[in-house]
Amino acid sequence: MKTAALFLTTALCTIAAPTDDFIAAASAKHGALGEKAARFLVEYMPTADKGVLTAEFLSENLDLAMKARADFPWANDVPEEIFLNDVLPYAVFDEPRDPWRADFLEKAAPLVKDAKTASEAAQILNRDFFKLINTHYHTERKRTNQSPKESIEQGRATCTGLSIILVDACRAVGIPARAVGTPMWWNKSGNHTWVEVWDKGWHFMGADEYDAKGLNHGWFIDHASKAHADDPMHAIYATSWKRDGGIFPMVWSPRSASVGGVNVTESYAVKNAPAEVTIGIRYFEGDVRAVRKGSLTSEAGFVLGGFETKGGTADLNDTPRLPVTPGKSYRLRFEIDGKAMESAPFTVGDKDIFDTRVSDLSPAPDFSDEDAPLSEKDATRAIAFTYETMLAEQKEKRAAELKAKSFNMGDKTMRWLEKTFGDAPADGRSLWISMHGGGEAPERVNTQQWQNQIRLYEPEEGIYIAPRAPTDKWNMWHQEHIDPMFAYLIESMVALRGVNPDKVYLMGYSAGGDGVWQVAPRMADRFAAAAMMAGHPNEAQLFGLRNLPFAIFMGEKDTAHKRSEVAAAKSAELAELHKADPGGYVHLSRIYPGLGHWMNGKDKEGVPWMAKFTRNPWPQKIVGFQDDVIHHRFYWLRLPEGGAVKDQKITTEIEGRKIKLTGDVPPGTQILLSDKLMGLDKPVEISINDKAPFRANPTRTLATIRASLNERLDPSATPTAVIVCP
Repeated sequence: MKTAALFLTTALCTIAAPTDDFIAAASAKHGALGEKAARFLVEYMPTADKGVLTAEFLSENLDLAMKARADFPWANDVPEEIFLNDVLPYAVFDEPRDPWRADFLEKAAPLVKDAKTASEAAQILNRDFFKLINTHYHTERKRTNQSPKESIEQGRATCTGLSIILVDACRAVGIPARAVGTPMWWNKSGNHTWVEVWDKGWHFMGADEYDAKGLNHGWFIDHASKAHADDPMHAIYATSWKRDGGIFPMVWSPRSASVGGVNVTESYAVKNAPAEVTIGIRYFEGDVRAVRKGSLTSEAGFVLGGFETKGGTADLNDTPRLPVTPGKSYRLRFEIDGKAMESAPFTVGDKDIFDTRVSDLSPAPDFSDEDAPLSEKDATRAIAFTYETMLAEQKEKRAAELKAKSFNMGDKTMRWLEKTFGDAPADGRSLWISMHGGGEAPERVNTQQWQNQIRLYEPEEGIYIAPRAPTDKWNMWHQEHIDPMFAYLIESMVALRGVNPDKVYLMGYSAGGDGVWQVAPRMADRFAAAAMMAGHPNEAQLFGLRNLPFAIFMGEKDTAHKRSEVAAAKSAELAELHKADPGGYVHLSRIYPGLGHWMNGKDKEGVPWMAKFTRNPWPQKIVGFQDDVIHHRFYWLRLPEGGAVKDQKITTEIEGRKIKLTGDVPPGTQILLSDKLMGLDKPVEISINDKAPFRANPTRTLATIRASLNERLDPSATPTAVIVCP
């Protein structure tokens, strides 16, 4: 039969369907199954079709459905109830009623003649049938619910029109098929329709979206997995000819209840799994969606993943999907005419699909020349980009260490226990490093002290960790391996656990307090505040505490090693330092009357006191002192190799655009500058020990940034320019 003859318009079907005669004819020709099929078709026929469709139309549809059931190897095995509901019907939705079945059988049968299963046949139809009829996705179709005839005449259809065609093509060769869709995705980004076919169970595919991997693949899986079964607007439905009370909500006819439906959300939703947030990317050349390779980058430009946009006949919502974190900012980058072009930064929120046009893009900064001068804006971005690049190389190793709560450095191992308190603030979590007591004792004694330390303090918010000293010595917490180990631990926590680098706190009890006396002054530029509980200082100097709020907690009767006596003396010393320098040496001193080494938990007041402070990595004045462990860098001053010696003291301060250094300043001392410290677009004047000053023009470079991050993975404290003193 010719196609033109097949597509009789319903306008010509003016004779009312004599259903009794139709049922009788079906029974006579096909027996009991034919009669049952005819009764089923009539019983659930939409009201709008009754009195309109002819007996000839209905009989031809039934005869060809029965023929397909007999002719195709997979069709005869289809359960009777599924055949009636999902092969026999002449329509999918409320589309115009075309007599499509004979034409589709003629076209589809040669395509599937060698197929062995319904799944194989459905895949072939999805791959080849749309090419045969030259009909594909296009938003400029006349309407959503087009009949096969209407779509083929235009060569255009939406996902709904394409699904109608594929369902009908499958039914024409005896494959049970139904349309599936959602009125609105969970994130309100639109709706979609696709197809399910039955082969010993229901399997899905996108219409005109052939996937060589087989059934149950599609770009919409991620969206479908987040559907809500109990929300009518965001559930997933399959069409059904039989009416069991359910309907298929049609977005093009929202008040209609003419199409039966089944809620199949549970087949798609992923239970009890955290929803991965993804975004889709579309690229337009003018107003035409185009295929283009690109990258998703961090706001700084670090490449997070590649993609290729879709165009042509792909569904408008069929986009590459990339995982993202809500609240974070990203960019899109494309290579256009040999140049790297990028979008403005965008923050992931409720928006699900991002459209990009050439006119939206601008040249990406080029950081290939490490010595090229940078603007303040580009330097800020270069810090973030370099940090992300360096971290990527170390991330896997550091993540494994954090998971194991253990890492090695040289021949030493640091382990820790941890607890997390409160909700993470928007600016990042705080980190509390709490050192245990013990000392020159058997390993089991120090381990017991370690296990007790994790129970001593509870910040209102933050990650509270109790590290295990790598050695069992009296000076376990102030040997030279402690400083780099703490620095490394802080860097990992900042990079991978969401810790704010300016909210890191140091504390310790007994031998741990000894460590605070020693470590806090020499690593003051790493911490926001420190608290010493029941330790003795071992001659530690306090000069380095100029910008680090410091608390002392001691029992009055804690006389071993003269702890209480020295604590009182050090408290007085801090008071004098503060009096002489009111901008620094903030401190708190508590020497509890009548208490000994154990302070009955009174020292817990140190936790909320410390939490009031945040680190300033760029203070206007710094006082550095070299104690038992030498540090070549302290805040924004770096000493040359061999230029740092024990008991060396250097004070550096800024007044306007003048930098003044006093003390034992060796030649080659580097002043590390940032716009956070002072504007770098004008010259600065440097004087050393009141000698004639010299002028310098700071130049921001990637080389300075890289050198600093190689030395210290601390982006908040990374300089962009360096001045070397003669």
